[in-house]
Amino acid sequence: MPSILTRLIWAFFALSIGAVAVHGLSGEAWTLGAVLRVDGLTLVMSLVITFVSGVVHSFARRYMAGSRHLDRFYVRLFGLTLIVLLLTAADHLVLFVGAWTAMGWVLADLIGHIRGWKQAQAAARRARWSFLGGSALLAAGLTVLALSTEATTISGVLRRLDALSLWAAVGAGGFVLLAAMIQSALVPFHGWLLSSMTAPTPVSAFMHAGLVNAGGVLLARFAPVAEAVPAVMQGIVLIGAVSALLAQAWMLVQTDVKRQLGCSTVAQMGFMVLQCGLGFFAAALAHLILHGFYKAYLFLASGSVVAPTLPTEEADRSATALQWVVTAGTALAGGALFALLTGKSVTTLGSGLLLTLVVVIAVLHAARHVVRRAELALSVRAVAVPAVVLPALGLYAAVYNGVAALTAGLPMQVAPADGSVVHVLIGGLFVLAYVAAERGWHRASPRLYVALLNMSQPHPSTLTNQRDQYHAY
Repeated sequence: MPSILTRLIWAFFALSIGAVAVHGLSGEAWTLGAVLRVDGLTLVMSLVITFVSGVVHSFARRYMAGSRHLDRFYVRLFGLTLIVLLLTAADHLVLFVGAWTAMGWVLADLIGHIRGWKQAQAAARRARWSFLGGSALLAAGLTVLALSTEATTISGVLRRLDALSLWAAVGAGGFVLLAAMIQSALVPFHGWLLSSMTAPTPVSAFMHAGLVNAGGVLLARFAPVAEAVPAVMQGIVLIGAVSALLAQAWMLVQTDVKRQLGCSTVAQMGFMVLQCGLGFFAAALAHLILHGFYKAYLFLASGSVVAPTLPTEEADRSATALQWVVTAGTALAGGALFALLTGKSVTTLGSGLLLTLVVVIAVLHAARHVVRRAELALSVRAVAVPAVVLPALGLYAAVYNGVAALTAGLPMQVAPADGSVVHVLIGGLFVLAYVAAERGWHRASPRLYVALLNMSQPHPSTLTNQRDQYHAY
């Protein structure tokens, strides 16, 4: 069974590549009545889903070898992949909600794969109830859209948005946003994800690399609904920014590698949703793809970095003038390169400037990490920083432009949002958060450290406090 299903998944990946090539030549969407619609967004996600799933299927053949219920595991993992593919292609509203609900149910079942492990079952219950709540909210939002537009398909709803009243648009947009927040584990719905560390590592890789991204796909699919009400778009920006900043702070105080990765996922999902709120849906999908690949690798390789350690003296965090010149220059060059390759405007106060500012901060953080590598000579570090960071931004821009080309003409291609007080406030918060992390405020203040640690704790019923509680299964 593992061998057959693994080969089938890779066959689906090959078919996805072929479908993308054909779509690139024809530029047309394929439909099956009022049930399915395969467009650029479907094809982008099918490439990501089948590739990550293929890697996970292949990895699990060795990782799960000897499992008491190996065939059951593979059937559910393969079925989950098919459900997500169906979700991305579903056009009928009932089919979309049904696939969304089935995705959450099967994922929760995989989180609790080890039936006799009570902590795993507790994590599965929390995830299942969270997903059911998200499905109910999504169903409510789509019901409002269907009744207001008298359409039963996603494409039909998006064609008739002019029939929506203001309150219907706000209500539907709010329900869809809440469903996306639950699926992507944004604050305050992050508990199910941080409590899911009992899942087998292949499941964690697939979940963090693909399934939590469904919130971003949902917002992209119904982008015109949110874009119809500027207040909803600003709310999406604010929610994404808060989740990104809080989860990044939580990650700084974690000592468990999988919890660090979990907090990182919440932060990255927050940034993805932030990009959606700014109107850059293609950028959000590009971020989704690159983060998914990288996070899958980190989870599958997490066992190789686990080792007992002892407290050591704090490393020297001081920097020379040359290091600051190199890192600052690289960050500014990275921001300029990002704006140039992706067409973001930085000459006016708007969403493009805010996104570029976040990129500059991220490049500055990465560059500072490289120059602190004491095992490298200072001259080598000075050359290595731009040589490593700038090509990475070029790769991001290439993926972004590819996604934008595949999704050209879809309703998600909305205009970037205009600048506002909210955008200025969020830009200032990102700068302040970077300075706080750089200065080590979370270590200097025991009260802040404990507060961050408490906010990021999994549910107590999902914690394994003794090793024999795990080894028994």
